[in-house]
Amino acid sequence: MEPEPTLLPEEPEVKARYDAGDLPEEIAQRFPASSLAWAMASEDAWDDGRELESYAYARVGYHRGLDALRGAGWKGAGPIPWTHEPNRGFLRALYALGRAAAAIGETDEVDRITKFLNDSDPTASEQIEAAK
Repeated sequence: MEPEPTLLPEEPEVKARYDAGDLPEEIAQRFPASSLAWAMASEDAWDDGRELESYAYARVGYHRGLDALRGAGWKGAGPIPWTHEPNRGFLRALYALGRAAAAIGETDEVDRITKFLNDSDPTASEQIEAAK
């Protein structure tokens, strides 16, 4: 029997700051518990060719997301659906971590992250790649 899906809470302040034009790094400083802010910072670093910074930002977003998931009742397993928009920050951080880990040669981590992302939502990678 599979656990119920974990649904993270909305982050309207983070979205409002992004929509207002704040840079992801600024948003992460203001809302350090937001995995979405860290995922966006990781994506910006990646786009600029700063692989190590992308990795570092994604790792923070991943850990902040784990904290949020536990706070939402997650017990270490079960679906984290992409269709629930507030989950996307964590899933994006997880994806970014896997991509940056591959770039810096962390092959064991790539395998773990890929499995975790697919176990969370098998469509997440495809959705993230399609959104680019």
